[in-house]
Amino acid sequence: MDPPGNHPVLGAVMGSPGLVVKALPGLRSRRMGKKDFRKWALAKVKRAIVDYGMIAGGDRVAVGLSGGKDSGVLLYALDAVRRTAPIEFEIYGIFLDLGFGMDIAPLAEFSRRIGVPFRYQATDIGQTVFDLRDEKNPCALCSNLRRGALNDLALGLGCNKVALGHHLDDVVDTFFMSLFYTGQLRTFSPNTFLDRTGLYMIRPLVYLGQETVRELAALEKVPVIENPCPVSGFTKREEVKQLVAGLRSRYPDLREKVLSALQGADLKNLWPRALPRTRRTRGPGLEAVSGDPGIKEGSGRETEC
Repeated sequence: MDPPGNHPVLGAVMGSPGLVVKALPGLRSRRMGKKDFRKWALAKVKRAIVDYGMIAGGDRVAVGLSGGKDSGVLLYALDAVRRTAPIEFEIYGIFLDLGFGMDIAPLAEFSRRIGVPFRYQATDIGQTVFDLRDEKNPCALCSNLRRGALNDLALGLGCNKVALGHHLDDVVDTFFMSLFYTGQLRTFSPNTFLDRTGLYMIRPLVYLGQETVRELAALEKVPVIENPCPVSGFTKREEVKQLVAGLRSRYPDLREKVLSALQGADLKNLWPRALPRTRRTRGPGLEAVSGDPGIKEGSGRETEC
């Protein structure tokens, strides 16, 4: 389906609602030079693709576009990688309209300019989440509905993989969100097989920090469209982003340390699993049912605090 709107113009357009260009060139691109900066950033994308086997010859990859800088940079990066890769694969830019009235004409034009097919799909997800369901915590429902619609659109195009624009900051933020709100040590995977659909979900930007993505968006004139979601900027994820930003001001290499910990996680030395409660154990000075609270080796029952 062709996208709605007037003839697109790249960049900030007078009279085009919701279109902003927030990304400004940063210090790294000025220090390295534009050409070397692009090469350095794309090398990180290629490394992530190779490290986690994200793309193979003959793949058809649907790139989920939201209008934000992350997914726009992902589309640019995959197109750049495709042009020099030793294998052949196809990419498609796909956009789900949630019903918030976004003018996505500049995004469609950007896709046309770099030679990537663009597909638009209207949905009623926004109305379902905020009007029909009136969810107090709408993000989870919205995410599930968007994921399902995105996968259906990808399958309709004959794609076998869906690429999302999550970067290194998202890896770290999701890790801390899982820790704080669910008590789990987990984050998303760079390459996930979805057995219900037969699709692979890949995230080629996981080695790029947010500031690098922002610089690429500016240098490549990626159109950035303001997020019109009613809860944008007021979510738990935003709270965690602010917390992590504060930690990084004191520990600048926090993201890299978290990524290294995830890549080399030694679960055996993290914390042992409790023995099943029905199993009896025997050791020096101890004979008790495993799982019985307040047992201390060699000293009988331990008083509760």
